[in-house]
Amino acid sequence: MPSPVSSIPNLGPASEAAFAAAGITTAEEIRSLGPDEAYRRLLASGVRPHFIGYYVLVMGLQGRPWNDCKGEEKKILRQSFDAVCAGFNRSDAKLRADLEATLSFLGVVDRT
Repeated sequence: MPSPVSSIPNLGPASEAAFAAAGITTAEEIRSLGPDEAYRRLLASGVRPHFIGYYVLVMGLQGRPWNDCKGEEKKILRQSFDAVCAGFNRSDAKLRADLEATLSFLGVVDRT
């Protein structure tokens, strides 16, 4: 049986809802995608980029508490976060999410 997103340490109901809106519904999917691709999909669904949200995900996938990220490791993760976010403009992501929601509502695409 698939595990809920919230079974990943540091991720709760809000993360679960955000990932579901991005089409990711299980912890196994996130593990398979890895943190960078999973976070890219969140951005593509319209989630606003936030560094803490990114490193919370990374730490959780490593089975570590979110506040374990410090010093040099945090600097390296910041570089990874910036690379993941490159090319994502908040308004573009929101526009895409709104367009997909409208197309789904009209029955043109199925977002399941």
